[in-house]
Amino acid sequence: MVAGRSGGRPGTVSGVTSVGRDHGMFIGGRWLASESGAVLEATSPSTGAPIGTVPQGTRGDAQRAIASAATAWPGWAALSAFDRATALRRVAAAIDARREDLVHTLALDQGKPMLAEAGDEVEELIAYFEMAAAEATRMEGLLPPSVDPRKRVLVQRVPRGVVAVISPWNWPYTMPGELLAPALAYGNTVVWVPAPTTSICAVRMAECFEAADLPPGVVNLVSGLGPVVGDELAVNPGTQAVGFIGSITTGHTVARRAAGKELLLEMGGNGPMVIMEDADLDRAVEATLAACFLNAGQSCTAGERILVHEDVKDDYLARLTAAVAGSVRLGDPFDGATTMGPMNNEPAAAKTERHVNDALERGANLVTGGKRVPGLGSSLFFEPTVLDGITDGMEIAREETFGPVVPVSAIRDEREAIDLVNRSEYGLLSAIFTADLRRGLAFAEAVRTGWVNVNEGTNYWESHLPFGGRAGSRSGVGRVNGRFSMERLTELKTIVIALE
Repeated sequence: MVAGRSGGRPGTVSGVTSVGRDHGMFIGGRWLASESGAVLEATSPSTGAPIGTVPQGTRGDAQRAIASAATAWPGWAALSAFDRATALRRVAAAIDARREDLVHTLALDQGKPMLAEAGDEVEELIAYFEMAAAEATRMEGLLPPSVDPRKRVLVQRVPRGVVAVISPWNWPYTMPGELLAPALAYGNTVVWVPAPTTSICAVRMAECFEAADLPPGVVNLVSGLGPVVGDELAVNPGTQAVGFIGSITTGHTVARRAAGKELLLEMGGNGPMVIMEDADLDRAVEATLAACFLNAGQSCTAGERILVHEDVKDDYLARLTAAVAGSVRLGDPFDGATTMGPMNNEPAAAKTERHVNDALERGANLVTGGKRVPGLGSSLFFEPTVLDGITDGMEIAREETFGPVVPVSAIRDEREAIDLVNRSEYGLLSAIFTADLRRGLAFAEAVRTGWVNVNEGTNYWESHLPFGGRAGSRSGVGRVNGRFSMERLTELKTIVIALE
């Protein structure tokens, strides 16, 4: 959580977490205050206590960062792919060396349980940079034929230039990592605006770039408010591509403001998960816990529409209720027994509360949970919640809740499930549980989502596989992960050589 105030100067960056410290922005290889002198005060979502400040950047600050990236770009792009790969492996090593501090900061600034979740996110961040280092050396071109036998044609993949990265608060390391790492691998430089509510996590990550000794200006971090510094990145002619991960509303604003630039947008979903009458219910229940309560439900692939065959719904709900009571431990993210921490910010918690109340008012049944638990340290702790009887007219069925809720609806058959999935405005990820793999494959081929899991939950994905929303949905454009982001973060350059 953040609040603005004036004053404050950046402290010495040491890579060691310091509660209450004033942090700087990282521009051109230097830690700087905002030109305005204003700062944003960060507070821990689990206690509400202040944990430090970051600069409240201005458009001028963003412009400085863009200019720095533009100056650094020719030299970075001119390096061999193998030299860039070596640099990215240094970043991965720097992250690994600071693992304990990054995990601690993630629990403090975002609210993830330190033992159950925070370590996994740091591990995945390391994997992104190691994978990008390998992909840097695989940026291959083409040698198409010419109509003239005396000519040769080369088609190269080349970097776009300065890439703007705007990242969310729910995965403050891996979400920017899945854009930053490949952008750098392919020879681009970057200006990064993180979500205000997890900007201290961003500072910790930027310290790793500094420790890896990347050339000044190759990576620039500008903290501040999205409508100011994020908007400047989108509209400024000095950025050639924009990578955004976050909400649909903000993503569409970014797309409009960045009109004419290459866009890589990964936005929201509602994670429909179908459980058929022949499903392994214990497996489906285990997957539901991960789908709906990982990161307190604050995931674009969270299971937000659980469609259960009417013949097994009561059995599924009984098993699920027992599993929630026995397995989900809401509490202090620094307590090793905690499996689910607080929500990150008040707007997210208020939206979850509104969706639950709307569903109950419209006839849903509360199976368990349903409210905040303020006695745990702040007002952002929300009970793991199960609702039954969800119908299409409820907000929770139509919108992305982004909270720890299992919204259950009964279905008669897979055709009804497919229709419900395809009527949604989202198209990011879906899942089905069935013992019949032919039925599972038929479902996967029929639903209009960019990713489909069969006998696995909606929060399962692998960081080297293409991930993104289907065309025509509101879930985004382009693909992240592995070599697949190359299509948006590079462009083709044709060279014709006359031999005679």
